[in-house]
Amino acid sequence: MFNDFLFLFVVFFLLSIFVMVGVAFLTLLERSVLGYIHIRKGPNSVGFLGLLQPFSDVVKLFVSEQCFPYVSNYLPYYFAPVFGLFLSLIIWLVIPYFGGFFSFDLGLLFFLCCTSLGVYSLMVAGWSSNSNYSLLGCMRAVAQSISYEVSLALILLSFVFLVCGYNLVSFFYFQFYVWLVFFSLPLVLVWFVSCLAETNRTPFDFAEGESELVSGFNVEYSSGGFALIFLAEYASILFMSVLFCVMFLGCDLYSFFFFLSVSFVSFLFVWVRGTLPRFRYDSLMYMSWSSFLPVSLNYLIFVLGVSLFFYSLF
Repeated sequence: MFNDFLFLFVVFFLLSIFVMVGVAFLTLLERSVLGYIHIRKGPNSVGFLGLLQPFSDVVKLFVSEQCFPYVSNYLPYYFAPVFGLFLSLIIWLVIPYFGGFFSFDLGLLFFLCCTSLGVYSLMVAGWSSNSNYSLLGCMRAVAQSISYEVSLALILLSFVFLVCGYNLVSFFYFQFYVWLVFFSLPLVLVWFVSCLAETNRTPFDFAEGESELVSGFNVEYSSGGFALIFLAEYASILFMSVLFCVMFLGCDLYSFFFFLSVSFVSFLFVWVRGTLPRFRYDSLMYMSWSSFLPVSLNYLIFVLGVSLFFYSLF
């Protein structure tokens, strides 16, 4: 049993290292793509084609002086970024690796629990900073994440009825012949937009509204604390890209095409950021409760009816 625990610890440590390296190059991809969208040059000086730029940024952030606001609540302020990064890393355990790692029978429920807990790290970070701007940012983040988690949960419930299980391995067997993206195209678009809102990305970056909140919930963070928040956000983006491909694009983690699909979905996150302006806050809430919720509910009822019909036949 000790050897098993040691093996799982080593594998999770290696997984965390690889996720951090993936996040580093995701930031490089984002800055390069945004450079081309803005018709300017992105990072291209540090290393060959700017490949060492993310690592130089990490060194710069972590060796900078850490500042603490005098009126902040020290312990929540200090540990909120650590808790957020921990949640962003532990959520990677639900991906079906087919290699003797973890296999969750209730993986989708674990995913929903981790995404719901991620709201608390934003809320505590904004509240403990004791700043009006950070408090406004965290309140926006909480309302936004709760609103879009409803549509995410209903979409997941539709596919739970379809594949008859909460384990993500079921998506691999169910998509052996044809991908789910061809059967649920409107729902795929709703899922992608909900992922944008869930990860606080443009055009739903109200928690980090630079134009009116000076940086939102992380306005008082510098150096290491800001780096941990940054890593947590981009690890969540990378995970949502992988989960999108697992649910809709085949789930074959040992094919090269799967990783091309993950790269393309991550590119879509960046493309949306370079293309669309920020929503108004009332438009965000209106779209969640008046558009996405009825669509996901209707699709849930439709999938449930189709599933019951075919199970009654066979």
